[in-house]
Amino acid sequence: MMTGPLEGLLVADFSRILAGPYATMLLADMGADVVKVEGPRGDDTRSWMPPVRDGVSTYYLGINRGKRSIALDLGDEADAQVARSLAERADVLIENFKPGGLGKYGLDFDTVRESNPGIIYTSITGFGSGAGKHVPGYDLMVQAMSGLMSLTGEPDGSPYRAGISVFDVMAGNHAAIGAVS
Repeated sequence: MMTGPLEGLLVADFSRILAGPYATMLLADMGADVVKVEGPRGDDTRSWMPPVRDGVSTYYLGINRGKRSIALDLGDEADAQVARSLAERADVLIENFKPGGLGKYGLDFDTVRESNPGIIYTSITGFGSGAGKHVPGYDLMVQAMSGLMSLTGEPDGSPYRAGISVFDVMAGNHAAIGAVS
């Protein structure tokens, strides 16, 4: 475990792929104790290969460095209770489910706040909690919708995606800053 200004804080990480894991990676880099909750098959990015190190995707290893991990099936009541217990003890909870997605497990903001009034509950969504809340927020889609893709590639050619998932990284960065603030 790393030490730093967030040493002694517990972060419950209910996120996957990039934006949320990037935010919790930053918090772990600053010394927080981050517990990543993965599904029974593990985070999707564990299998994003190559490159690989010791049989595990280096993408997964890089974005989840400094974290502990637990595999839970939130559809199983015993596992959901373990997840709720983690949320009750956490200083920060970060999630990137679709809005309301954790509600069926008793892990939504209102329910967690009842048992943990001091929780800093950070939700990362693609399109907020209003009219677009059911639209998944994929970085490539946001690059296209924002016009960023029109700025890359050949001047007279088709649009290209940026070399990195720029909006996921920005969302993760802002989520970490918001949680720390």
